[in-house]
Amino acid sequence: MSEEIAIGIDLGTSTSCVSVVQDGQPLVIPNEWDETTHASCVSFLEDGSVLVGNAAKRNIITNAESTVYSAKRLIGRYFFSDEVKKAQAVMPYQIVEGENNAVRIAVRGETYSLPDISALVLKEMKAIAETYLDRPVKKAVITVPAYFNDNQRQATKDAGRIAGLEVLRILNEPTAAALAYGFGRDVSQRVVVYDLGGGTFDVSILEIGKDVFEVLSTAGDTYLGGDDFDDRIMTWLADDFLKRTRLDLRQNKYCLQMLKDAAERAKIDVGSTGVADVLCEGICQDAQGKVLDLEARLTQDQFNRMVMDLVQRTFKVCDEALQSARMTAADIDAVILVGGPTRLPIIRNSVRHYFQKEPKEGINPDQVVAMGAALQANALMDSATETFLVDVTPLSLRIGTVGGYTEKIIDKNTPVPIDRSKSFTTSRDGQEKVKIRVYQGESNRADECEMLGEFEFSGFRVGYRGEVKIDVTFEINTDGMVNVSAEDPETGQKTSTTLTMSSGLSEEDIQRSIQANQQLQLAGHGEDLPAAAPRRGR
Repeated sequence: MSEEIAIGIDLGTSTSCVSVVQDGQPLVIPNEWDETTHASCVSFLEDGSVLVGNAAKRNIITNAESTVYSAKRLIGRYFFSDEVKKAQAVMPYQIVEGENNAVRIAVRGETYSLPDISALVLKEMKAIAETYLDRPVKKAVITVPAYFNDNQRQATKDAGRIAGLEVLRILNEPTAAALAYGFGRDVSQRVVVYDLGGGTFDVSILEIGKDVFEVLSTAGDTYLGGDDFDDRIMTWLADDFLKRTRLDLRQNKYCLQMLKDAAERAKIDVGSTGVADVLCEGICQDAQGKVLDLEARLTQDQFNRMVMDLVQRTFKVCDEALQSARMTAADIDAVILVGGPTRLPIIRNSVRHYFQKEPKEGINPDQVVAMGAALQANALMDSATETFLVDVTPLSLRIGTVGGYTEKIIDKNTPVPIDRSKSFTTSRDGQEKVKIRVYQGESNRADECEMLGEFEFSGFRVGYRGEVKIDVTFEINTDGMVNVSAEDPETGQKTSTTLTMSSGLSEEDIQRSIQANQQLQLAGHGEDLPAAAPRRGR
């Protein structure tokens, strides 16, 4: 292995994790408190410093308006999207609109992009690794949900750059989990990775041979995760309290935060012991000023009934992945569960019933993705490590056509890297520029797909309508991100290509964010590579 080291980071919706390969084995790196999973949470303090991780999560109630969490559900999205509207209704922090319909977070008089927020979490993972390894870390593989679109992947890569990391690769989370599962095993199996995280759900089907990991298909739902299970409990608690007191706790964001915290604890308790006793002391006051407590008992049967439709939604995605791979559940050799919510008995039992086999034991669902990312990082740094990884693009690539429709260029679940070309002709005499809108999605209607951007091509020969031919090549790289080039085949002249990402950051924005990020003081941190382990606000 070369002297320079690279780490793997699982940047999750609820929690994040960092890993490295040492002595040929993936190791999950703990912080100085021996914590291996860290809340993907950022709390901005009055003195200008910032808490990140588990210490920040403890500020969700006491510093609600200045503590940002679940940012991954918003990254790379448009301000007008359903997910952003939902977040605005329940999040205590302020979500505002930036340029080009981008999402921004307003905190203590400053405005931050979603990559800025995620960069702080990544910077904390980097600092944890540097403290443990006692050396600088500049390179990383970062994981994303398999169903992330190009905007979301680019925003995640931007976050890595802002955090001071060279992102070697953006790796799909289920693929990372399969890498960790197959590492060191001489197996030949078809494996399904059922990945239910805090904010997203993915399922991928892979074929594992000796040092070869081939993704056969992937499918997902970026609007489904453990947070949605919490929301069901929150609604149940709020409705019961409203029925008994005629007070709606959802009208106050402070009360809403107490509800969310109680709901998350209840989900964990009911999953581990079968019952959860909920107590929120002093959650609000009535009209007479009397302080009221919230008390409730949630049984496993009640919980199962309130979330069963969410569980069933995951298997519709499994159906889609199996169909795309031209397989049935009986063709699967092993099932790997990823993500904290997969510890819930209702998930494990439902997965067992669907696939007709026991999920693999001995795999930590919170750590396996980071370990796989570390293995991939190590392979990219060490030419002697032979691991052949074939991934797929999760979404079809399309071009907008007249009337608000789209034309498919690259099918979903096509192995990457891939490039495809399409020929276009000019639509009017003397035309000097051509504008083409590029989308990702499965609908032939443009408004039902995600627009990646609008490309403008120029520099080709000027002629009569339909006379000038332009070859446009669309390439999806190993990070799952789209690149475009254009050429006039008659002259061999390559045209200029300009992509405007509606929810991304310009190079100028990124450089500005890098400088601002360097000036932000992480509470408890000194230099980039501290001589002694820093205390992170515990």
